[in-house]
Amino acid sequence: MMVSSTAPSSDTWRVGVLFSRVGLTAVTETEHFLGTALAIQEINQAGGILGREIEVVAYDPQSDPETYRRLADRMLTDDGISVVFGCSSSAERKAVLPAIERRNGLLWYPSLYEGFEYSPNVIYTGASPNQNSFPLAEYIVRNHGRRVFLVGSDYIYPRESNRIMRDLVESYGGKIVDEVYVPMAATEARLREIVVRAKDLAPDVIFSTVVGRSAQIFYRLYREAGLDPAAMPIASLTMAEGEVREIGAALCEGHITAATYFGSLQGPTNRRFADSFKSEFGADRPISMWSAGAYAQVHLFALALARAGTLDTQRLVEAALGLSFEAPEGQIQIDPDNSHTWLTPRIGRVRSDGGFDVVWEAKAAVKPDPYLAVSPLGGRWIGEEASVA
Repeated sequence: MMVSSTAPSSDTWRVGVLFSRVGLTAVTETEHFLGTALAIQEINQAGGILGREIEVVAYDPQSDPETYRRLADRMLTDDGISVVFGCSSSAERKAVLPAIERRNGLLWYPSLYEGFEYSPNVIYTGASPNQNSFPLAEYIVRNHGRRVFLVGSDYIYPRESNRIMRDLVESYGGKIVDEVYVPMAATEARLREIVVRAKDLAPDVIFSTVVGRSAQIFYRLYREAGLDPAAMPIASLTMAEGEVREIGAALCEGHITAATYFGSLQGPTNRRFADSFKSEFGADRPISMWSAGAYAQVHLFALALARAGTLDTQRLVEAALGLSFEAPEGQIQIDPDNSHTWLTPRIGRVRSDGGFDVVWEAKAAVKPDPYLAVSPLGGRWIGEEASVA
């Protein structure tokens, strides 16, 4: 990827890339970065957009929301950037959003998130809760049991996701046996306390929104404590192939993740993506929803830019709405009603080789419902009034 801090060139489309390669969330954010880099390389090698290549200004915020805020402001002012591909966690997105809106920039955000947000300055290409939490709640209650233990990192995404999961599990006749949070940089001692608590409670399922390095420690301690995924799996929205490799596949085998993409998906589009990714970054590097999602959104941007012919935020957003792309996961589309993305929900179980077996998938892409206006049981979402208030 070309990285530049020089004055803008009239011969290129200048964009920002803001993902971390070090810090607590380095594994997932490095995948975001590499997926973005691959897509930009492909577009440039094919002649660019309207005859002009994409030029990149990239910074590493080191997994720190305050650094994200500062670097986003720098991109939008000193660097003259209006389009930014970036942010992994909701804490990071919330940190940069005021600068993006104040400077009328456009953030392309590739991560799943907790919903209940809309900005005219963001294109949301990751999963909304109705595309991952809804099917996961039904799956775990129907296939593993009604007693669920909620564990999360202590920031907005886990707390909101657990609130949604509580309502969903209870709507299916299940019970939340406890809800516990740990710091983002939780110590091993604190995470061991959670494992002990899980042994004492003996739930049917642990729903974990612990993220980053803490999640890796948590999964390792779970198996070291002799807990068995066959009897009490950890179900997650974020544990993907890259972190499974960091932890060790043997320690993760049998656990569950709800996602819209897994590297094991069949089909020619995913095979081409996987071959290109591994050719560029190494045959042993895992691919996951983090790299595939970041890759797909850059291609959506390219289609929008070809239609708009300008990086002007309003015109680019107008051009993006309704666009579709044959992504590694299948057909995706930016919803014209809410700037989120139609995606296909799936549930996978970790294999012994670190990949995922897809144990359930939707028949087609699902319309994003970030405000959860519709309940999975029909009618209004049970938590809608309290959530919007």
